[in-house]
Amino acid sequence: MISVRQPIHLIVNADDYGYFPCVSRGILAAAEAGKLTATGVLANSPDLKRQLQWLDGVKNLDVGVHLNLSYRQPLTGRMAEKLSVWNAEFPNAYRMSLLLLQGKITLADVRTEWRAQIEACDGRKLTFLNSHEHIHMLPVLFPLFMELAQEYQIPHIRLTRPEWLFPLGVAGLMRNTIIQAMLMINQSRFKMRSPVLLGLGQSGKLNLDYLAQVFSRLEPGKSYELMCHPGYFDSRDILDQKLIAYHDWEGELALLHSPKLQDLYQKFGICLGHYQH
Repeated sequence: MISVRQPIHLIVNADDYGYFPCVSRGILAAAEAGKLTATGVLANSPDLKRQLQWLDGVKNLDVGVHLNLSYRQPLTGRMAEKLSVWNAEFPNAYRMSLLLLQGKITLADVRTEWRAQIEACDGRKLTFLNSHEHIHMLPVLFPLFMELAQEYQIPHIRLTRPEWLFPLGVAGLMRNTIIQAMLMINQSRFKMRSPVLLGLGQSGKLNLDYLAQVFSRLEPGKSYELMCHPGYFDSRDILDQKLIAYHDWEGELALLHSPKLQDLYQKFGICLGHYQH
């Protein structure tokens, strides 16, 4: 009897829709070309309404919310008041984590803010939740994260996992150790569906060699989510040098369109698809 190898199901999910108009336009270009299948919306974008309208013309794209506690201004007055020291803007993820652990930002504050971010997506059918800089994985926030997914009937959430790919630098080792600890705590409370996450080990700068290494480890018949950050770069939109240093938006966009990536999909039996309902 001849055995048939089951395909590997891969969701290609672009984080940060709404980050900047140029990034959103790059995500749309990849979606329209069939190179990605999902995107998460940063709902506190100052230009959100217009960029949500751009999504109306795109077919076969799963849309979710990329919940945010670490960039730009919050949507709710209560959260803005709590952040007055930072000009009513979210500080970085590390500072926000400390504020949460110290009780200076409460779960009630986050619940109200994240509800506002979900509802800002204008009643669209939402397929998944994840978060900017994976802040939802904080054990103090993870139960709230699941609660909101159930409240808004959003069937999938991201369970961030470390990627132990070597060589691994000091920063990567520290990141993986922290994420591994949070994963162990959160998994005991995890009751929802979640494809295995890929892309963390080269976040912001995906490349072909990295994907070849990752794809070689995938198991036939299983579902995976490739986190990516494609986009166009426009120096008039993006001024923050830290963001520019972290991201290679146009490099990732070119990678998604690359015939060599399509060859990798074929080599490893990967089929692009969507979150399964």
